[in-house]
Amino acid sequence: MAGVPEKARFYLERAVPQLREFEAKSIFTTDEIRSLVRKRTDFEHLVLSPANKPSDWLNYAAWEKSLEALRAKRCRRLQVRTSSRHTGEGRIFGVLERAVNRHPGSLELWKEYLAYAQKLNASKRYRKIMSRALRMHPTRSELWVLAGRTAAKHGDMQAARGFFMRGARFCTRDATVWLEYARCEMEWLERMDAKGGRKGGAERAIQEQAEHSDDEIQFAEEGSDDEDVDENGQLVLPNPDKSVEAKKIFDDDATKKLKNNPALDGAIPIAILDIAKKQLFFKATVGEQFFDIFACFAAVSAQAKIIQHILNSMIELYPQDPSTHFCQFRQPLINVGIDSPSYPQAIREALARLKSSLPITISKPLLAKKVRSWMEPILASEDLDPGIRTVFEHTLSTLPKP
Repeated sequence: MAGVPEKARFYLERAVPQLREFEAKSIFTTDEIRSLVRKRTDFEHLVLSPANKPSDWLNYAAWEKSLEALRAKRCRRLQVRTSSRHTGEGRIFGVLERAVNRHPGSLELWKEYLAYAQKLNASKRYRKIMSRALRMHPTRSELWVLAGRTAAKHGDMQAARGFFMRGARFCTRDATVWLEYARCEMEWLERMDAKGGRKGGAERAIQEQAEHSDDEIQFAEEGSDDEDVDENGQLVLPNPDKSVEAKKIFDDDATKKLKNNPALDGAIPIAILDIAKKQLFFKATVGEQFFDIFACFAAVSAQAKIIQHILNSMIELYPQDPSTHFCQFRQPLINVGIDSPSYPQAIREALARLKSSLPITISKPLLAKKVRSWMEPILASEDLDPGIRTVFEHTLSTLPKP
């Protein structure tokens, strides 16, 4: 079995053609090339040693990236047009590939590998890396979220939903996947509403949803066929660039029926919440996190309906929890700016709810802390009306002390 020096020499010899190109085209001087060889030799001996760490591989990859950036900058300055960037990028990919093979349990290395592939728009390689990473770390919610959001970014909501739902089956200890799934669906609804606001946009948005026909939230049964699994039973990442099936043709009657599509009326985020609240991790604080996500999407026409649904669920499950009462307190103020004419009326309604909540909540200090943390940034605003400022200051002075 070859030792560390032999292995290092093998990888170093593979870089000789690139170094000769550097010298022939005067991209680097002879002394600089010697310095590069010494530095690369040190890195190779370090990462090939038995006690190497993931941080060693990350430093090696970072150095190769800086070298490639310097090469590109000098080529532009010297107007060298025949120097290819593929050799340097391929070497960086090689280092990262060796890194994840040596430390498959390091999530940081997988993320770096994915980030570099995404930066170079290497979609085919990205899909393979993501598939391997998910098989190696099926319970890491951040990988499922990354896969789902990347698919959604490419416009493939069907694949994104598949990743989020599959991730929800594996990641059962926390609500991260569920929360990001809800956020992704709200972003999709926001885009659909924006399309509907343009001429002819509503029909296109409706047809786009109907063509995917995946607005039902459900989990695959055990033993069922899965389109994202290959013949060996291994998870594969769907191609976001692959075109969907041929578009269906809609007549006027079909379009009118599709306008009542529940998916465009917030049915998917509501279904996500309904399934999530049956999980072991669901608590009032998780419900508050869902509320915070839904409250951020003012442009979604179904926002009020979705927020009312989460409030009804929290009142049903946790009627006396401070998180429930804090969400009830904030509901009238959603999408109402401090300079809006309706802000005083919304504040009046919110304070009335707060007054009725304090006697019945199980933790007055915690509810007061939440309200105080919400009011203090508003009081710091210079545009706040003096009368409202006085009301807020009086309210803070009357809240229970921790």
